[in-house]
Amino acid sequence: MPNASRHPHPRKAQPKLPAAKQLAEALAAADTAAVAFALRNDAVIVPLLPVDGLAQVRVFRASVEDPFTLLLFSSAENYVRMLPEETDLRVLRYGRAQLVEFMEKHLDTLGTVWFDVAGPHPMQADPVELLAALTL
Repeated sequence: MPNASRHPHPRKAQPKLPAAKQLAEALAAADTAAVAFALRNDAVIVPLLPVDGLAQVRVFRASVEDPFTLLLFSSAENYVRMLPEETDLRVLRYGRAQLVEFMEKHLDTLGTVWFDVAGPHPMQADPVELLAALTL
């Protein structure tokens, strides 16, 4: 948890960060092919750990025995919706190459991928299948 003295004013995910519109439209249509197309040709919003220094992708898991879940978003606002009580939510826009690089490096520890898990149109994907779709 961030030290309150270092962050005296609560911050939320960057609202001016452009949304991934193609991804949002594909999720709204519940179209897996369109989601893959959007990820190959547009961007996705990736949550980051609230740490100083080099940006690190934030992954989640229910317990230490469970595999990690990669949460991806169509907008920074959808990430904020998932964790409304947190005060230091950081995100980046990832293109295809960045997402592929991350997934290839961590594929053996990822159990699932969720898009916009808190809505408005959540969708789940298998990491192996998603990586295959990204590298067509």
